[in-house]
Amino acid sequence: MSDSVSGDLIRGNIDTIILCVLMAQDQYGYEIIKAIRHRSDDEYEMKEPTLYASLRRLEKQKMIQSYWGDENQGGRRKYYRLTEQGNVSSIQSR
Repeated sequence: MSDSVSGDLIRGNIDTIILCVLMAQDQYGYEIIKAIRHRSDDEYEMKEPTLYASLRRLEKQKMIQSYWGDENQGGRRKYYRLTEQGNVSSIQSR
């Protein structure tokens, strides 16, 4: 499979990929990017604008919910977690 086809397949499934990453635990944006890169064996690196556009879309669809984390570890981070609807959707997508 060529790299462009692989990239197109990933881009078409970004929301599903993010939901699957969030099944393990709540994460903030950069953690999600690192998890996707790790799970793809460094084959795919999601850009921040792509990630945050998808996170906004998923939140609007009530698949995920965001909240502000504790400031004890440096700057304040916005975390994302699956809602019940998002959890059901990610299980069905597997």
